[in-house]
Amino acid sequence: MRKLLATLALASAINMNAAQKIDRIEPSNWFVGMKNPTVQLMVYGEGIRTADVETDYPGVRIDSLVRLDSPNYLLIYMDVGKARPGTMRLRFRSDRGKATADFQLRQREMSGDKRQGFTCADVLYMLMPDRFASAPGPITGLKGLLPFSYDRSEPSRRHGGNIEGIRRHLDYFTQLGVTALWFTPVLENDMPESKHGSSYHGYATTDYYKVDPRFGTNEEYRRLVSEAHAKGLKVVMDMIFNHCGSAHPWVKDMPSKDWLNCPEWLNGGRDSDKYVQTSYKLTPVLDPYASKVDLHETVDGWFVKSMPDLNQRNPHLMTYLIQNSEWWIETVGIDGIRMDTYPYADREGMARWMKALNDEYPNFNTVGETWVTEPAYTAAWQKDSPLSEVNSNLKTVMDFSFFDRINQAKSEETDDWWKGMNRIYNSLCYDYLYKDPSHVMAFIENHDTDRFLGDGTDTLALRQALALLLTIKRIPQLYYGTEVLMNGTKSVTDGNVRRDFPGGFPGDTHNAFTAEGRTKAENDMFRWLSRLLHWRKGNDIIAKGTQTQFIPYKGIYVVARSYGGRHVLTVLNGTSKAASMHVGRYAEIIGQATHGTNILTGRTIDLTKDVRLTPRGVMVIEL
Repeated sequence: MRKLLATLALASAINMNAAQKIDRIEPSNWFVGMKNPTVQLMVYGEGIRTADVETDYPGVRIDSLVRLDSPNYLLIYMDVGKARPGTMRLRFRSDRGKATADFQLRQREMSGDKRQGFTCADVLYMLMPDRFASAPGPITGLKGLLPFSYDRSEPSRRHGGNIEGIRRHLDYFTQLGVTALWFTPVLENDMPESKHGSSYHGYATTDYYKVDPRFGTNEEYRRLVSEAHAKGLKVVMDMIFNHCGSAHPWVKDMPSKDWLNCPEWLNGGRDSDKYVQTSYKLTPVLDPYASKVDLHETVDGWFVKSMPDLNQRNPHLMTYLIQNSEWWIETVGIDGIRMDTYPYADREGMARWMKALNDEYPNFNTVGETWVTEPAYTAAWQKDSPLSEVNSNLKTVMDFSFFDRINQAKSEETDDWWKGMNRIYNSLCYDYLYKDPSHVMAFIENHDTDRFLGDGTDTLALRQALALLLTIKRIPQLYYGTEVLMNGTKSVTDGNVRRDFPGGFPGDTHNAFTAEGRTKAENDMFRWLSRLLHWRKGNDIIAKGTQTQFIPYKGIYVVARSYGGRHVLTVLNGTSKAASMHVGRYAEIIGQATHGTNILTGRTIDLTKDVRLTPRGVMVIEL
């Protein structure tokens, strides 16, 4: 395994006595047996642009050399379609002298069609590695990083969570009942700290081929994924192609003049009048009447000053990013990708990326962050959507409409038309816009939003939201700590909704990983959610069933799922008063059934008469 995960051990493979210097090659290895036989190598080294390259490795052909604007990069395009696994020697020759480098071609663990992505049968559990759990012990690989510190008292500083800490708690996830783990980015973020905080969140990549040493190593990441698989857990990797971190080597020395969007700010001496920040308004990307300036500000502006905007219109950059995602799939065995800030990047470039992944891994899954709360906008980003002139090839999109409506409904009384649970009904009724509603990921909160509980503890609303989330025709995503009543808002800082999981760090006096360490209220919530999740796991009614929703009636909202003659009714009282579900109104689903089981409590429900619900009550009735 160590040999499989050796990263960039070029110091021993390169003839260091040669005048031509080679600092690194990305990727550090590649795989034989890929459908696309072409691999791009990005070679870093002073003056490397003018070098010629040769190899006599059997089955390998160098197709082209691309000499970029910077003298310190060289792109090698090779055909390895007929090659076998082994060590290939590359020979470089330039005016500076000669150099050699060894490059590994490896056997794939499996063909791409055998890799299975996450589906609506799964439940994703999202967590932040820096904030979830820390395993004590020596941390290696920190030499050479910019100065940093751990300070758990500061919500915007690094807190010290790591991959090994997550690995030691894999049994917690299986006990809870989730089936997939989504970590916010684990790649290196070697960014300078400031008075505003640090890049603990992981969204400012400085090395696309290296796990951040503060989290662990590539090998530890692979071990985590492997052990998660052994326990029936999938792993989804968070990636960012829209931007990188300002400390990435590409920013100091751009490979080509068009590698970044709006690079004038860098070349112009960082004057504020030359800096272009995105407008964060995503509508121009699909707006048929959008002005050029609006579209430019959206897709070409930098996300923030510390996150320069990558230019996906550059075909060589896009090839680099495509290969990077394939390399992580092959090297670590991830089961899915969550792509950050999806509409901010170039549509055609991202569509090319998704087509390449779909061709190589037809059963893999990728979800894109599409933060607009209107279903019509979100639906247009889904693969094969008739609503868009550009096919995104993106299988799964994020349902910000559901998030928005459920967070409004939780504090409203359900009326006869628009408020309360009507908001959910009036969002789901537009599912005809989606090419495939089962490839839509729904959630009630995440790392970029207030927690569903806000600063409170209203578990009635929370249970309603979770019951609905986990039974409708969606891929559900949970946010870490909800099961133990973690709350918080962004009113002060984002770090307030990204607090440390209690019990995950040395010295914690409150341990929510165990029933003994949780409070009574936390245990009640954990057991309630765990019961629902374990019932959902492997349940074909939820994974494959059709969906029927009923307009909220006298405050009661009902969504039904049906499969193979079996049915599930999710029943919510959208008012703060006791109410009744009038059984006769739902006869098309209930049929001749006289009893059902509320799987949340195990109690039998008499369906020969109206069903009484407590204020803000919820039932999931299986027939």
